[in-house]
Amino acid sequence: MQKNIVIYPTSANPPTWGHADILNRAAKMFEKVYWTAANNPGKSLAFSLEERLSMMQDYVQYYKLTNVVIDHFEGATIRYAMEKEAGFILRGLRSTSDFHFELELATGNRGIDKEVETICMFAKPHFATLSSTLVRELAMLDEKITQYVLPSVAEKVYRGLKKRE
Repeated sequence: MQKNIVIYPTSANPPTWGHADILNRAAKMFEKVYWTAANNPGKSLAFSLEERLSMMQDYVQYYKLTNVVIDHFEGATIRYAMEKEAGFILRGLRSTSDFHFELELATGNRGIDKEVETICMFAKPHFATLSSTLVRELAMLDEKITQYVLPSVAEKVYRGLKKRE
């Protein structure tokens, strides 16, 4: 296991400036970051895996992050972390409800591998109420969403939602 590798899984649908901010901050702290499109069985996804990966790549290019790898996996995040020999799983927190959910996940992960630590980063205050759901709902109403997502991601969101109508 390499302690300087972190997995940042997200089911971001689409990824927002909040997700990207945590990614950018993590990229400054770790030698390698795997930003992964995770499948959350409890969420229905509005965008395909390919669309989500493309949106994530836009942020990596925007921030010029050379130590970030965009990837995806099926199954438990802890198993993916073990496969990549990561020392950490990174989770973003916006609220106390996020904390309770993440604590449960961290406990489950720790039961599988005690060597992989779950760490959390708090969203910056202006991103704390931002969600992918809000972005999708505004986009479906043809409202401007570039204050919440990168402009190239906004284009992909509008295009992706139009395809599904």
